[in-house]
Amino acid sequence: MRDFVIGALALVALGACAQQAPAEMTQAQLVARGEYLVNNIGGCNDCHTPMTPQGPDVTQALQGGTLIFAPTIPMPWAPVAPPLAGIPTHYTEEQFAAFLQTGVRPDGSRPLPPMPAFRLNPEDARAMTAYIATLPSADETAPQTPPSE
Repeated sequence: MRDFVIGALALVALGACAQQAPAEMTQAQLVARGEYLVNNIGGCNDCHTPMTPQGPDVTQALQGGTLIFAPTIPMPWAPVAPPLAGIPTHYTEEQFAAFLQTGVRPDGSRPLPPMPAFRLNPEDARAMTAYIATLPSADETAPQTPPSE
């Protein structure tokens, strides 16, 4: 009986040490993590935000921009980074998260350099997508032109 009790206690102790499943993040936590990843790890603003002499124009974060650098040898190259804010118009949030995980667009193509083929884990891709979706798209931030008369 004593061995049974010791064995049971050992199993309980081992069960307590087992890795616990992480708690699901709230939407606010997901967006905050995405903001951190986009602005501090991914370097998204370096290409997808218009540049000023002082650096990225954060008032137009991820609105797209002309790249201020180019390769010194002939190679395929995207001279303009498309807008990401609000999620690109031809992507759903699920497709955009999948793109961040695979580097493959919904149509099966891959972006030209300098866009890296990210291989994010699903949680980080979901967080970055959640943050980018909160940003106003270029259409929302553009000055409204009065209708012509």
